[in-house]
Amino acid sequence: MRTVVITGGTDGLGRGLALHHLRQGARVLAVGSTPAKGEALLAEAAALSALDRVTFLRADLTSVAAAEQLVTTIKDTCPSVDQLVLCAQRYRLFGPRAVTPEGFEHSFALAYLSRYVLSHGLREVLESAPRPVVMNVGTPGVPLGRIHWEDPQLTRRYSGTKATLQSFRANDLLGVAFAALHTDTRIRYIGYNPGVVATGMPDHLPRPLRALTRASFAILATTVAKAVTPMVHLLDEPPGERFSAYRTTRRLPLKGKAFDQGAALRLHALTQDLVLRRGA
Repeated sequence: MRTVVITGGTDGLGRGLALHHLRQGARVLAVGSTPAKGEALLAEAAALSALDRVTFLRADLTSVAAAEQLVTTIKDTCPSVDQLVLCAQRYRLFGPRAVTPEGFEHSFALAYLSRYVLSHGLREVLESAPRPVVMNVGTPGVPLGRIHWEDPQLTRRYSGTKATLQSFRANDLLGVAFAALHTDTRIRYIGYNPGVVATGMPDHLPRPLRALTRASFAILATTVAKAVTPMVHLLDEPPGERFSAYRTTRRLPLKGKAFDQGAALRLHALTQDLVLRRGA
């Protein structure tokens, strides 16, 4: 039986993928931070007669320690993982800078550090699967944002948009570094941009912008059900290269700063140091 781990697996695209895999007979470990959404997913699984194949794992992925504990739990539970889908995200485009108890800027911690820990931490159980795939859901192909090497925690001149875009660019480089560091791996790492999808993202916006964004989504956004289809195809039939990037169905050239291997390895070293020194 195929085993699929999905962060952000109780909402939006993650939930859509979880339900698809349950319908296909897979075992799903859905990671989320909200018990009510976890219970709702379990109820949907029960309606599909799939309750015995789904597990809700509650985790606060703004915490590196929690992400590391999640790795341990999954490794203790699953001898192999076929697909790891990284969807967890909570947009903080407005408001003051927020810092986690471990001292990391919120977007950097949730949207990037958790994916770093899970990607590398679950490599062993992924390697045990016949055709392992990691899909990192973000915005490859969008030429906005950069890594703020001199101040990655954005302690100066912070903005939520700047922090969010930095996390997206960091995830592009995460995939590049993963492939460069593990040259003998069978894991296929995919950076994936689903385009504009009608998810709960507007719920995290201020009230006037929330209404405007919801109206825009109603006109422009793809439904979750439609957005899941090309994702599933890539997960089931990944490219032969260790790392690839897509914007919906279009494969992206791995060119420019977004996919620079030198920058990717530099970010890997910086991240490794931050993780090891946290709380010091």
